[in-house]
Amino acid sequence: MLACVALALVVMALVAVPARRAGRDVLSERGEEVLGSIRDRQRPSRSARDAEHEALPHEEPVGASA
Repeated sequence: MLACVALALVVMALVAVPARRAGRDVLSERGEEVLGSIRDRQRPSRSARDAEHEALPHEEPVGASA
């Protein structure tokens, strides 16, 4: 399975990099819309996660006391 993923990444790189250099879009218009909607849905969850992380008390690392 790992070999298949590696092969897929190589093929994507061989297709996407030259397309970008030539000024062509890699994704279709519909693909860009889907990607944009995914990013929009992730923004609120990232903001909430960051706010939650800031609200948690931070402990001193072990061995950090002087």
